[in-house]
Amino acid sequence: MTLVAITREVSASLGDCVLSFVQRSTIDVGRAIAQHEGYRQALSALGCRVVALPAQETLPDAVFVEDVALVLDEVAVATRPGAEARRGEVESVAQVLAGYRPLLRILAPGTLDGGDVLRIGRDIFVGESARSNAQGIAQLRALLDGHGYRVHGVPTRGCLHLKSAATLVADDTLLVQPAWVDPGVFAGYRVVEVDPAEEHAANALRIGSGVVYPDCFPRTRQRLQEAGVAVTCVDVSELQKAEGAVTCCSLVFDA
Repeated sequence: MTLVAITREVSASLGDCVLSFVQRSTIDVGRAIAQHEGYRQALSALGCRVVALPAQETLPDAVFVEDVALVLDEVAVATRPGAEARRGEVESVAQVLAGYRPLLRILAPGTLDGGDVLRIGRDIFVGESARSNAQGIAQLRALLDGHGYRVHGVPTRGCLHLKSAATLVADDTLLVQPAWVDPGVFAGYRVVEVDPAEEHAANALRIGSGVVYPDCFPRTRQRLQEAGVAVTCVDVSELQKAEGAVTCCSLVFDA
């Protein structure tokens, strides 16, 4: 099998992105483009075949491709983002994914952001957030029931997405921000908590036996390394200003 990473070029309009929990500040788009290229190089170095879709210049958040789809072993799901301004991003990614998987869809009035979806084996945890509503979660549960997945709604607080608060970093280990999600949701798994001084440090992108991780959280990085997780650091500081993180800039799956 080949590990594929779907990515999208940074839009020149990135500074007009939708923000919910991050204060707006000036984004250096040129630097964001360079950082995104470094991110893609890290994915490639870790064994991914990187697919680079062209920028959607009128859609500032389009670089964050994770939010518009979910790719599982059997199917792909085109989401319906909670932010109306982002719904125009869905179709072009859905068309690409239809070449790899049968395609299912979340429909109105449901909303679902891929950043709220955390898969651990056959269990799929979905953040009950401002971006993913009860109808969207119920639709996902119905769509995946025949494929043997268990879908669990997870309350979140103070953050954009579930994967702002918890990500899988090894088969049995999660990186968690306990201020934003109850670690008890993940009973039975080893939990590494972020360093209290690094509020936004829970988002890591697992690739194989290691993770891609922002270079601006050294204390939490040390905790990951002490837990036996191999860490590849990248600079995503400009993308973080757009409320982005390492998981949301790609859709990674076996093809």
